[in-house]
Amino acid sequence: MNSKEARIIQLEVEDTQTGKRVDKYLSEKLKEFSREFIKKLIKEQKIKINSQPIKKTSYKIQKGDIIEVEIPLPKKTELKPQYIPLEIIYEDEDIAVIVKPPGLVVHPSPGHEENTLVNALLYHFKNLSSIGGEERPGIVHRLDRGTAGLMVIAKNDYAHRKLSEQFQKRITEKRYLALVVPHLKNHSHGIIEAPIGRSIYDRKKFSVFSNKVREAKTEYFVKETFPSANSTLLELKIYTGRTHQIRVHLKTLNVHIWGDYFYGFKESMVPEKYRELLKLLPENSFWLVAYLLGFYHPRKGKWLQFQINPPKEYLEILQKLRNS
Repeated sequence: MNSKEARIIQLEVEDTQTGKRVDKYLSEKLKEFSREFIKKLIKEQKIKINSQPIKKTSYKIQKGDIIEVEIPLPKKTELKPQYIPLEIIYEDEDIAVIVKPPGLVVHPSPGHEENTLVNALLYHFKNLSSIGGEERPGIVHRLDRGTAGLMVIAKNDYAHRKLSEQFQKRITEKRYLALVVPHLKNHSHGIIEAPIGRSIYDRKKFSVFSNKVREAKTEYFVKETFPSANSTLLELKIYTGRTHQIRVHLKTLNVHIWGDYFYGFKESMVPEKYRELLKLLPENSFWLVAYLLGFYHPRKGKWLQFQINPPKEYLEILQKLRNS
């Protein structure tokens, strides 16, 4: 296929991956694509092993196998409004403040062409800004798929520009809550200042080990501790908005967010009697909530600040930890 019509990703299977199903291996290696999307590529014979197309998702890979994955470039399609329940906590002619549910992708991408926050915005709002491009109407800033919480949406380009300036100049207020392991000391507080860039070891991840980094600053406070569960509830304030910033910065302290397997969380970090609580987390999510957002109204200049409670599943986990 012409390079203008697709891109090719090539991987060599390591010894430690021998015997693993090819669809599972690829979904773990290529984090930007869902397992269903990988299965679809296999069905369409767009995945080759040692130059031969494979036909079964259950194919077991072996050390030294060369896997070629052909990723079709996204087709220019008209985004469709979709009814996805969305909590709107503020709205006027310029902006809306919404609560992004955990596990919801913000904008379309390969493997996630539908059922995104953008599809929901097109259903709920008549007007959205266009500055972010046709794939991201109204989107001024983003949250990771696994993160729940507050986002401000621009309903016109003027509002988008004014809000973007505030995020760039760091005059917005962004605070998060995170349930993490391990157990930290009461009243602990710290500031992490470590530049972040794309990882030199895994291009899907971000890291402080990168050839091209940008400054990043996160402040954290211990809100509550659960010693028997080896867990801590943190409040975090971010001064910069780097991709995966909180997750990467916490990892530098050897601290991991409940459910964030991508950045090193393991169930074994939680004592066995509490591991059932992990099942309460919604699919494709981890226990991180953007619970407070403040900014100046783009037209009126008035400071607006919004605060929410974590999703009910997250609160249920906290309550069970408190009662244990």
